[in-house]
Amino acid sequence: MSTLTTTVYESKPLSPRQQMWGRFKRNRLGYVSLIVFTILFVLSLFAEVLSNDKPLLVHYQGQYYTPLWHDYPETTFGGDFPTPADYLDPFIRTRLTQGDNWAIYPVNHYRYDTLNYFASSPNPAPPSKDNWLGTDDRGRDVLARVLYGFRISVLFAFALTFIGVVVGVVTGAIQGYFGGKTDLFFQRFMEVWGSMPELYLLLIFAAIFQPSISLLLVLLSLFGWLGLSDYVRAEFLRNRNLDYVTAARAIGLGDRQIMWRHILPNSMTPVITFLPFRMSAAIVALTSLDFLGLGVPPSTPSLGELLAQGKDNLDSWWIGLSTFAVLLITLVLLVFIGEALRDANDTRKTGNIAR
Repeated sequence: MSTLTTTVYESKPLSPRQQMWGRFKRNRLGYVSLIVFTILFVLSLFAEVLSNDKPLLVHYQGQYYTPLWHDYPETTFGGDFPTPADYLDPFIRTRLTQGDNWAIYPVNHYRYDTLNYFASSPNPAPPSKDNWLGTDDRGRDVLARVLYGFRISVLFAFALTFIGVVVGVVTGAIQGYFGGKTDLFFQRFMEVWGSMPELYLLLIFAAIFQPSISLLLVLLSLFGWLGLSDYVRAEFLRNRNLDYVTAARAIGLGDRQIMWRHILPNSMTPVITFLPFRMSAAIVALTSLDFLGLGVPPSTPSLGELLAQGKDNLDSWWIGLSTFAVLLITLVLLVFIGEALRDANDTRKTGNIAR
């Protein structure tokens, strides 16, 4: 006589983070946007490998060379001058492909500051098999400058967002938790500080100091925390009188432990939700300042500088169109990611969440 045994497997309840990730993945548009944005950003981090005027690896007369990491004189490859080799020179290219010699070039054969002296058309040159997105008015490859400019914009947005979040969370938490005179003092200070003309300060500092990424980061960070501080303050004001905070005080926990261990994790919803939108604002701010000539130095690859070139060269449609397309795709991806984060933090949207 056989006995039928049935095994019942009980599903383990999902943690709040797993539920949040499940709600985020249910927003297919935001989830795909996160994947696409991550791929684009990771590729931009390897811009020197993808777009450069130096070969990645050279095999010449039985020896191996790495021009991307080491400078070699022209005489190394049969040239006449001891100056650094120009790997776009037809003579050097011919020397590197004769006989058993070979060279592995990046996908795009130009760096952001490479001047194409051997272009067949006057600058700015239209798209061709050599310059896929054409060249700007100085003969530099537009694709290379877009790739390097995208990396600088995203890294700048990450840095500005990080500084703004840290300062905004700290100031908002102190205001909301302690309240009273502390909150009143901070509110009056923020009103005075926020009324300062940010654009005029940028104009003044741009006239005094040499424009740079670090200077822009410092100046924009002085005002970038104001908006987020209000949201964190409101969350702390709402949570500080709840039962779990009262219980924490009853067992003898200090203010610092209550703020950072108990209230802050329950007040991070607006912080997380607004991260992509703050990054979008940072990218737009950097692009706008570069467009006005108040941003990074002229030699630095910049999306704003390319837009300014597109305005000055309306017949060269490829300059403005390429830059506008990159900006549009980047901002749209960040907006979709922000909407997905908003849905992920909305606990009312439950439904079936796969583990």
